Amino acid sequence: MKDVTEKIQTVYHANQPANPKVALDGVDVFYGPKQAVFGVTMGIPDRSVTAFIGPSGCGKSTVLRTINRMNDTIDIARVTGSVKIDGEEVNAKDVDPVILRARVGMVFQKPNPFPKSIYDNIAYGPRIHGLASSKSELDDIVETSLKKAGLWNEVSDRLDQPGTGLSGGQQQRLVIARAIAVSPEVILMDEPCSALDPIATAKIEELIDELRENYCIIIVTHSMAQAARVSQHTAFFHLGDLVEYGGTEEIFTNPHDQRTQDYITGRFG
Repeated sequence: MKDVTEKIQTVYHANQPANPKVALDGVDVFYGPKQAVFGVTMGIPDRSVTAFIGPSGCGKSTVLRTINRMNDTIDIARVTGSVKIDGEEVNAKDVDPVILRARVGMVFQKPNPFPKSIYDNIAYGPRIHGLASSKSELDDIVETSLKKAGLWNEVSDRLDQPGTGLSGGQQQRLVIARAIAVSPEVILMDEPCSALDPIATAKIEELIDELRENYCIIIVTHSMAQAARVSQHTAFFHLGDLVEYGGTEEIFTNPHDQRTQDYITGRFG
């Protein structure tokens, strides 16, 4: 067993990026007395998609939430260890979580547009963060964000209509456009396609592939096929542990841990 462990560690370290955009070191997460995540250490590269996979309750979404301190919103949650973005500790006392969440956007499982117009959904973040000094600048941000999200041609003639009136797939792209509008560096996606039909899912996956040219994207997904399609790196979690992390092709074709092999071949999960 020791030889296997040493082999896994060698592979694990060989797959660490030299200059990670996001670096986790010994991250533990507790919910009250219960520990949900155990000593996660990994470096996540910029301008690529990293998929977090694993069975339900394995800790992948919990780890995702440590990166923009969403766990702070849970009274009984406690995070130890280090989480850094470009070498800066996100849990430092002088870091404002509101500013951090502008740098690290979040897209949730179910589309959650604000009960506002399409325009105001996008303009909300730039307004509160002072990113536009005039109406024309705000207009440009709205248009650019909707274009990057592949939604402009579909909604440009009805920006004053409610965002909640869009289809599910359009709402999710609207939420992505809303995240982009504040010029984030990292985009976190927690099962962004689980509530969508196959056509809408394909559009979101195409969008993710385009966005990775400019952003560090981390996606939690239960779909092995989706992880294989959209990501360049994959991390497999099981029972709160990071079991294996490396290039997506290697994880799916030549995993170095039997638990990874069992999961991707459908033997459990």
